[in-house]
Amino acid sequence: MSDQLPEVSDEPTVVTVTVNGKKQRALAEPRMLLSDFVRHGLGLTGTHVGCEHGVCGACSIRVDGEVVRSCLMLAVQVDGCTIETIEGMAKGDSLHPIQQAFQEEHGLQCGFCTPAMVLTTQRLLEESPKPSEGEIREYLSGNICRCTGYQGIVASVQCAARKIADQEAQQS
Repeated sequence: MSDQLPEVSDEPTVVTVTVNGKKQRALAEPRMLLSDFVRHGLGLTGTHVGCEHGVCGACSIRVDGEVVRSCLMLAVQVDGCTIETIEGMAKGDSLHPIQQAFQEEHGLQCGFCTPAMVLTTQRLLEESPKPSEGEIREYLSGNICRCTGYQGIVASVQCAARKIADQEAQQS
């Protein structure tokens, strides 16, 4: 039995991901953070980096449907995964109902936390289509906003829930 650890390469690795429905490949250093990979490797700058410790939530994106802090993951960990970022929400010039709601209800100010708030809201509404105010506040508690008092954000989520329900009712 050998006491030596396996050798780890410092060479860049090709990471293949499906991002917002499109398969992409890019090089990533072994220790490159997912947030840096998304921003610099893929050119999707809507993912913001705040604290770089996983506390503020500004870097949140979706990996295989789950909301994750991209500053706490390595790019090589998502090889073969599906990633969703804010850039994939709108369809052409048409905003997603969640984006419309944030605009209408003034759920954003400087916009720094907004991409992560919108993606987190999307996941919340998938899990709970009609969340209470308490559920909304609890679910979004991992996303820090330094500009608003959160009332506009809560109102935005409630508005988004109504918009999505109306949209689904029209499609039925």
